[in-house]
Amino acid sequence: MVEKKILVVDDEQAIQTLLKQMFIRSGYEVETASSGEDALAVLEETKIHVMFFDLNLPGLDGIDLCRKVKKQIPTAIIYAITGYASLFELAECREAGFEDYFKKPCNIDMLLKAGQSAFEKLERWKKG
Repeated sequence: MVEKKILVVDDEQAIQTLLKQMFIRSGYEVETASSGEDALAVLEETKIHVMFFDLNLPGLDGIDLCRKVKKQIPTAIIYAITGYASLFELAECREAGFEDYFKKPCNIDMLLKAGQSAFEKLERWKKG
């Protein structure tokens, strides 16, 4: 059984808190970080395979963070969250390794479905 832990990385405290509470209410353990550097520190301490990253982060942005995480944890399933997205940025998200992206304000049900789908996929891979 895959541990149901999610990492939420967003520099906006209100969004971070909202997503954390939403995922906890749905039965997940949740770690949070406010920057890419903080997220990497969390991942050094805790094994997490499902993540939601804001693209616009201070320092290490979400796209570069995704690239780094995918090198360390190739099976990680990472979703982008952004306030705006150009076609170039969306193409860059796919190239960086994001599974999908969500535009702010995010539909809570869609985020929950994405998390559930990610854990189902991890479970299939583990059994395979």
